Amino acid sequence: MNEKPYNIKHRCYQFSKELVLFIAGAKYDRIFFSLFDQLVRSGTSIGANIVEAKAGSSGKDFKNYYKIALKSANESKYWICLIRDTVLVDDKEKLNELLYEADELSKIIASIIINLD
Repeated sequence: MNEKPYNIKHRCYQFSKELVLFIAGAKYDRIFFSLFDQLVRSGTSIGANIVEAKAGSSGKDFKNYYKIALKSANESKYWICLIRDTVLVDDKEKLNELLYEADELSKIIASIIINLD
């Protein structure tokens, strides 16, 4: 995730892709399956809601999808931290990179929401 796209939709897609590839390569015990499952759901939901916002029928609809994307970004940070602190994964550095990007996305999305008012 060195070169970050300027377009928020593309940046969210890149985050989702990196997240899915990380989880696909992670080795973890069955007890941790639900943590990774929740992370995939929340992490990929960020971009999905941004894309859905573009197709919104009104300004209010657009803003609501961005609010959902923000919630998903914040939820993703929670799951990343929980996985980092409880699961024995080989690549903690990658988790910290994903956490940083999730935090950046949440700041950008929050800023967009604020500027919509």
